Amino acid sequence: MKEERLHLGEGPVGPLLLKMSLPSIASLMVMAFYNLLDAFWLAKIGPDAVAALTISFPVQILFAAIGVGTGVGAASFASRMFGAGEEEKAQKSCGQAVFLSLTLGFLTILAGLFYTAPILRAFGATEEILPLCVTYMRTYVLIAPFLFFLMMANNLFRAGGNPKLSMVVVIITSILGSVLDPLLIFGWGPFPEMGIRGAAAAAVISYLLTSILSLYFLLTGHSHYRLRWAYTLPDVKMIGGIYRVGFPALVMNVGISIVMTIFNHVLAGFGPNALAALGLLFRINGLVIWVIFGIGHGVLPMVGFNYGACRFSRLRETVATGVRWAALFGGASCLIMEIFARPIISFMTDDPALVAVAVPAMRIYVLVQILAGPTIVWINMFNGLGKGFTAMFFLFIRDFLFLIPFLYLLPGLWGLNGVWASLPISNIIAFALIYIWSKRELGRLPADAAGS
Repeated sequence: MKEERLHLGEGPVGPLLLKMSLPSIASLMVMAFYNLLDAFWLAKIGPDAVAALTISFPVQILFAAIGVGTGVGAASFASRMFGAGEEEKAQKSCGQAVFLSLTLGFLTILAGLFYTAPILRAFGATEEILPLCVTYMRTYVLIAPFLFFLMMANNLFRAGGNPKLSMVVVIITSILGSVLDPLLIFGWGPFPEMGIRGAAAAAVISYLLTSILSLYFLLTGHSHYRLRWAYTLPDVKMIGGIYRVGFPALVMNVGISIVMTIFNHVLAGFGPNALAALGLLFRINGLVIWVIFGIGHGVLPMVGFNYGACRFSRLRETVATGVRWAALFGGASCLIMEIFARPIISFMTDDPALVAVAVPAMRIYVLVQILAGPTIVWINMFNGLGKGFTAMFFLFIRDFLFLIPFLYLLPGLWGLNGVWASLPISNIIAFALIYIWSKRELGRLPADAAGS
């Protein structure tokens, strides 16, 4: 499965961005569909199972924060090194990703196994659903090193101009998880009936197998990288370079975990159906958001490469194209979910009380979806430029200066609808701020790029 490497500095920007984005979009869509199936099967057990899964979201996002933060940092570092012609430094970033995934994964497993219940209580678990949460998380925590490595490897594949490898790995992961989910949850065929633990076990097995596949790609020359075991020895200077971009990205995702925790604590006062509704919203809306993230994933390495190669006009064109595509898709998806909110929710669950809560929640939640696309593209632009702290700053403002206060204030005015309205209102403010700063950032680049 050797893939021809895309050259990020040549050819028309639109078709190249499409080639860079489509594999990520396809893989993330399949992953989102797997997550949706996860919620679908657990909804058959009952709303409490979906609520328990929702409580576990902040922990899952925390895991993802480590993988995404390190992966984005390594990808930004590698793409800039490829653009600047520093091939060996780009190659070595791959080995550092292996070292970091194993080390951080082992530490995460220890923390998760020894402090499961206190961690889940801190993330919003009520005594009513805590046993289900603990059952799920004590198995899910074993995924940590494989999840970290897979996220890092996928970011590196894209940075090296090999987006299809990332697509193949994620699609295989999702297919394995989708197949194993009902088998292990309900005990179909020769498999044991494991309930909610089965959903966690399906995820662990699928990530383990595809981590082995990713390692195979890195070792055998199927990607642009040539992993050498000497590169896996810790290099403090390079790790520092990775986390100059990666740490802000990690913090951004930790911020999302904190926001999710606040959501859980606020919604717990409205009962398990409100928590379950949030879980359904994230899974359903994931089909949209992950497409937009896929466009952002295509933008990041192209921005990094062209910045390293001083091709600034091409960089601007890449960002403008990504913004247009993301806004168009976000607007279309918003319209569809507003019109078909009830059929979509009813497909996921036949519980009338849950449907009654989730339908209005969806219609409020996606009101300004058109603004999410450009925001995500600009965040990836800053990461590609190596300015991860700028990206972190804007998400920090959105989440901590506006969203969290709104989560506490608006329910007092509008009840449960105030919880759902907090996110779109915060997104409007964040969009305005990041638009102004992105325009300023692009305007500061030279008007003409050498060699463009």
